[in-house]
Amino acid sequence: MLIGILGLGTIATAVVEGIAQDGHQITVSERSAANAARLAAEHGVTVAPNQAVVDASDVLIVALTDDIYEAALGGLTFREGQQVISLMGGPSIAAVQALVSPAHVVAKVLPFPSIAQGGSQVMACGEMALVTELLGARNSIFQIGSEEELHHWICAQAVLSPAVLMVREAAAWLAEQGAEPVESERFLRELVGSSLLASPCDATLRALDTPGGYNQRLRQHMVETGMTSRLMAGLVKLQQG
Repeated sequence: MLIGILGLGTIATAVVEGIAQDGHQITVSERSAANAARLAAEHGVTVAPNQAVVDASDVLIVALTDDIYEAALGGLTFREGQQVISLMGGPSIAAVQALVSPAHVVAKVLPFPSIAQGGSQVMACGEMALVTELLGARNSIFQIGSEEELHHWICAQAVLSPAVLMVREAAAWLAEQGAEPVESERFLRELVGSSLLASPCDATLRALDTPGGYNQRLRQHMVETGMTSRLMAGLVKLQQG
């Protein structure tokens, strides 16, 4: 495919790294000079001004920040037959479509940085054929029925940061007790990651519910001191904006 990337922040850069090996001709915008130069050196992408990116591409991946996307897209000329994927969580598909016509916005797609290596979860709303062809071989695509529902998924995925923080703090505590710090963190990351992948949460919780066991006792302490109620309150706050 002839693919153009408008905007080159963390996620867009990771997407380029994840698809660069698939034989596409990729042109990226020059806005983020350091990222663009590295991608050109490591993956052979072409770096160009925004309009040249559009002109060179049949598929455009738009990953501009909320504060500049209207001005940036509004100053460009698109053509009939181009397909656009938005990586922007804020603007609606309709808002982007109004700026890129006569090109067609096929989907809003929200991956994670791990898409650079493959194995990312990808939240996607819209038409799935192009998204699956481009990203589906090495990643898990979760098709979401509407942009309103996608907003709920965006809220729920925010549990990742608190979960990572808990693992980091537990690893730091373990290191304070004398364990080697790097091994402490690696052990807990692998333990939590493999346990979550091995079975659904309810089954894992049942397996970790030995009466009087360490897992049961710590979980009960955290629930009793407000962990789950604070989580629900935080999700509602995110949902309400």
